[in-house]
Amino acid sequence: MALLPILEFPDIRLRTVAKPVIQVDEHIRQLARDMLETMYAAPGIGLAATQVNHHVRLLVLDVSEDQSQPQVFINPEIEPLGQERKTYDEGCLSVPGFYETVERPDHIRVNAIDLDGKPFTLTADGLLSVCIQHEIDHLDGKLFVDYISPLKRNRIKSKLEKQHRARA
Repeated sequence: MALLPILEFPDIRLRTVAKPVIQVDEHIRQLARDMLETMYAAPGIGLAATQVNHHVRLLVLDVSEDQSQPQVFINPEIEPLGQERKTYDEGCLSVPGFYETVERPDHIRVNAIDLDGKPFTLTADGLLSVCIQHEIDHLDGKLFVDYISPLKRNRIKSKLEKQHRARA
């Protein structure tokens, strides 16, 4: 397995819309394993392929306290269940050090494919729901900072660009 470099905002590659996975093969399974290793090392609870510069509809997550419940979603599609929305303070491995309040549907249904190429359906609420929606946003070229005001987004962008220059 390998640790993959995580793209950071405002990298334009984060705006790429991911393409569907055509076939679940060893390449996709290895990418999922590498993404899980990268996510745990970061540390984080979710990672989309777009964040590691692979523009396929694949995401991994693990919202357990002890990193014992890794989940892989290939070609995920969600639908809200009901009208209830909740706000959560979200962070992101691609926007390190920043957290902002985002409102999302609380209950969702996810249809996806697993690493064996088999379709599955999952209902989720709470943190799991937020994490899935956040990662699917990445697959659609969207970041959690897109939900906040342009002023806050530009401040975050400026601070991260300054950090990037300091590391270069």
